[in-house]
Amino acid sequence: MMQSDKQNQNLEEIIKELCACNGLSYEKVDQEGLKITALEMFFSGYPKMVGMKYFRNLTKLTLLGQRIQEISDLEHCLLLRELWIAECCLVKIDGLQKCVHLEKLYLYCNEISHIENLESLTKLNVLWLNNNLIKNIEGLHTLQNLREVNLAGNLIEKIGSCLDFNTQIEILNLSANKLSSFKELTNLSRLSNLKDLGLNDPQYGPNPVCLLHNYVIHVLYHIPHLQRLDTYNVSQKEIKILAETTVMKKKMYYNMHVKSIYRQLHDRLEKLKESKNKLQNLPESKIKLFSCNVKHLERELAELQMLGQTSNNKYLKSNNLETEIPVHDSDDANKEAEESDLEKAFLQKINALKERITFWNRKLDEIEKNYEMEIQKKKKSFNLVVQFLLTELETVGNIHFEEGLSNNPWQFNCCCDLIQSRYCFWDFRSYGIIGMKINRIFRVHNHILRLKYEEKFQMFLEKEVFSTAEHYKEKVDYLFYVFNPELPVNEKQLLQLLEDGLQSLAGHTLPNTKEAVLLCNSLSTCECPRIEFLKNQANTEGKNSSEPVESFRQGKVIIAKVFLGHSVPFCAMNPICQVNYPGANSVFRPWKCLEKAWSRLEWRKCDCRLQQYEWFVFDHELVLPEYVAEFEYTTLVKDQSLFSTCNVIVEEGKKSTEGFILPYDLQRDDEVLNMQPPVKASTKIACLDEKTMLSVAKASIFSQVKVLNLHGNSLNKLRDISKLKRLQKLIISFNEFTSLDDIYDLPNLEYFDASHNHVITLEGLRRLRKLRCFDLSWNQLKKIREEINILREHTPNLLSLDIAHNPWHKTASLRLSVIGRLKALNILDGVVITENEAAEALHYIARSNITQVSLLEYSRTDEESPPVLSVLPCAKILSQISKNKVDSQTHLNNWYSMITVLDLDDQHLFKISNLEKLEHLRWASFSNNNLTQIEGLESCLNLEELTLDGNCISTLDGISKLTKLTRLSVNNNHLTSLERHVFQNLSHLHYISVENNRITSLIGLKKTYSLIELYISNNFVSTNQEIHHLKGLTNLIILDMNGNLIVWKQDNYRLFVLFHLPSLKALDGTAVDPTEGESARDLFGGKLTSDMIADRLGHSDFTEMQELNWTASHIRCSTFQ
Repeated sequence: MMQSDKQNQNLEEIIKELCACNGLSYEKVDQEGLKITALEMFFSGYPKMVGMKYFRNLTKLTLLGQRIQEISDLEHCLLLRELWIAECCLVKIDGLQKCVHLEKLYLYCNEISHIENLESLTKLNVLWLNNNLIKNIEGLHTLQNLREVNLAGNLIEKIGSCLDFNTQIEILNLSANKLSSFKELTNLSRLSNLKDLGLNDPQYGPNPVCLLHNYVIHVLYHIPHLQRLDTYNVSQKEIKILAETTVMKKKMYYNMHVKSIYRQLHDRLEKLKESKNKLQNLPESKIKLFSCNVKHLERELAELQMLGQTSNNKYLKSNNLETEIPVHDSDDANKEAEESDLEKAFLQKINALKERITFWNRKLDEIEKNYEMEIQKKKKSFNLVVQFLLTELETVGNIHFEEGLSNNPWQFNCCCDLIQSRYCFWDFRSYGIIGMKINRIFRVHNHILRLKYEEKFQMFLEKEVFSTAEHYKEKVDYLFYVFNPELPVNEKQLLQLLEDGLQSLAGHTLPNTKEAVLLCNSLSTCECPRIEFLKNQANTEGKNSSEPVESFRQGKVIIAKVFLGHSVPFCAMNPICQVNYPGANSVFRPWKCLEKAWSRLEWRKCDCRLQQYEWFVFDHELVLPEYVAEFEYTTLVKDQSLFSTCNVIVEEGKKSTEGFILPYDLQRDDEVLNMQPPVKASTKIACLDEKTMLSVAKASIFSQVKVLNLHGNSLNKLRDISKLKRLQKLIISFNEFTSLDDIYDLPNLEYFDASHNHVITLEGLRRLRKLRCFDLSWNQLKKIREEINILREHTPNLLSLDIAHNPWHKTASLRLSVIGRLKALNILDGVVITENEAAEALHYIARSNITQVSLLEYSRTDEESPPVLSVLPCAKILSQISKNKVDSQTHLNNWYSMITVLDLDDQHLFKISNLEKLEHLRWASFSNNNLTQIEGLESCLNLEELTLDGNCISTLDGISKLTKLTRLSVNNNHLTSLERHVFQNLSHLHYISVENNRITSLIGLKKTYSLIELYISNNFVSTNQEIHHLKGLTNLIILDMNGNLIVWKQDNYRLFVLFHLPSLKALDGTAVDPTEGESARDLFGGKLTSDMIADRLGHSDFTEMQELNWTASHIRCSTFQ
């Protein structure tokens, strides 16, 4: 009781102090307290919140400089609107649940570590939690009326989506936190009402991100509606324009370089394709040879069987008439036996030839498989470089990747020497590895991580005293980062490590890596676990002995600059965590501790293991990634890839173009070709008339012809073939046909072999209703949609179709497209169609049409393009980040008109349709489909950006009415020209990209005066005259014509272009140096050329020219003759 009385007495004293400081009488507090609406206590005298039951009408409470540790007694103050508990000792937000009318809450300068228990304060407008110990922004999702938030002076590292529900925020202060990434700041762009932002408020101090280059530009670009930044007025229009212009230039710069990388990839893939074609030459010639022989023998066998059948008919007839001579019975029997033996010989040779065809087809498949693997490797390698560039753009240059070249002095050789010095032959010998080759090295310039590293390093130096400068330098080393051996080092993970730092990974399967960054000074220590895992995985999956080698042949390693600080040796009894090693910055473990784990490695004479260590660094900010190296191992097992450039030592000897073919195979081919019976030579028919047709068919009238075999001739036309109304089987393989327009109205035709010709189109083929089997392999067909539509219409009962070995435009989607459209088909390219495959094909075809479902799924309704640092098309960006989907239930009839964004990439579309109601569409992308023409956009007159990359489009007809178009991309199509009428009304077009087409002329761009960027690399532009067509484009600053004939045909090409287009800032991916302009003027200035004359005349036909007047034109010399 005594203690209770003492506590009550203390509480009474506190309440008395409260009353005294606010001019109230403690004795009358019961009556006067109900009239009080505001209370305040400053600096001392109120250590605990008590007595609030006397002030039930309180609307404002101010408590400053008190020793209050918890919020209490406010359940009586239900009318409270403003609360100050600042510079106190609060450790937790609680006790406010009943104060639902609270509008302003000030809890700054306390010891609060979590934002919690505020969910019920939905009327809150102002929240100050600055100068606390808060690490995460959380618990604010219900406070949707917040207008001012102060979280300065905390420990916040990430923003994320935590403020997405607080869209009414106008003032936000996050100064003096731990924000270090521009990516985090971009999350604030979703606060559409934000006007005042503090990240480097002088009153609090900066975030690390504020010390980075282009910080202000980045913020103003992503939050253009901002009025004040870090207490400075940034509302002036000029400031916003400067930010937008700077970012636009950076986007153009990085877009140009990304395109340069993809151009290099295209060149590599073209060389790869050439290598594939060379490798395929031998198998293809063998297949053609054997196929031709098979068809010759099948024709001879059919003739033999027909003769035998005729003889038997005669024999039976003579038997019935009883006119046969018994003396000839034995001769006939012998003749039949000979014919039977001959027939068996035919069949035996045909089967042997077909076996060789199968063998060589397997070789073709092997080449194709290796080719596809190499394509993926190349794409993966180049995509990594592209991601490096995009990361540079996103971080506004604060992370920069520099590729090392062997002729570049910066540390490239040093880095190679470091890796090689830490590679030991004996560590890898048991895996069949005898060496390594470093393919690429990138130096990582991460300004963000370097600032953190130097700050921590400086803090360490201030605490420690080193006897000499050399002593602390000994604490710095370059070590390899150890990846999780059970997870492939994918692009996303690698970028995250290089951008955010080499942090410890909770999911790492290696022990002792959850609280420390695992590094090592030996390549074997970081690579052997990966190799071992992949070998075991391959063995478990039952792969052959060479396949594990392929799985680990390629590797990557990150080299980090590490400050080891105070290092202590590993103790087996203590797991590696900071608690077990107090005062230590790192723990090292020598190789000998791991010998049991790697006991399978044989012992050797070298002492490398004595110098090999693992390092566990507790503070990841003391680990700075500086290099990334890609390498491949040289092994005793022959490299399976036929396209590998790795110098592999193999038992078979040096690899050549045909090194994958053994001499035995070629010998076996000769043996089969020389088998009996030999193929008879025959005269080739060049022109087919009625007489020849009947002669070949062994018939006297057309109605008798059921089989017509014209294999192996020189025919390119089949006139009068439609007269053979009873024809059932037609063979025209190995001829010179380019079309099949003579094949029509053959009502009984069931089998048609047109393989091994030069057929480029099926147009003209019609009314073959009974056709069951059609062989079109080894031709020149390209257009999937057109050819399949012809077959669907004119051969509705087709059961077997062979269209292999044609240069189809879109091979990846070919099989499903054919199966889905020719529904009666059972066999395609010799492979039986399964039920699952048929169902998948139907689904594929269903997706290839634009429907209401696809429009709802892939559209957005954003009215503004997002401020995002990316070179992707706007439609792609919005489809990835925007949540503004169409709600068809809310807007039953007018939802079409709400769509502004449409991203239909990779939807297998054959046609653009059903967009008539999308009158407000502004950004659209139809890349990587099967489109052959631009159609269906006639109603989309507000379209500003159109992307059609990776289709089969041959003409730009269809966009001439899109007068608001500003950006057009039609890369990787089949364009042959840029028509004038298409561009004459597109006066706002400032960006055109038509790379990897077949364009020969630029005359259509002559009046695109607003054009700023033109990418036309890898086309067929060949004459100087084409450059003259661009002379009027004074706004053009970026031009890329790499890969066109003009580049190597024109002497001094670069200077020639710069002379005629002086406004250019970059040409072919390289910035224009001012001295180049001077050199161009010196070389070409005052020189009269035929191109200049043609440009003035408007044509290059000089035969009718009678007068040439170039007075006052500063002509120095003439090259025109």
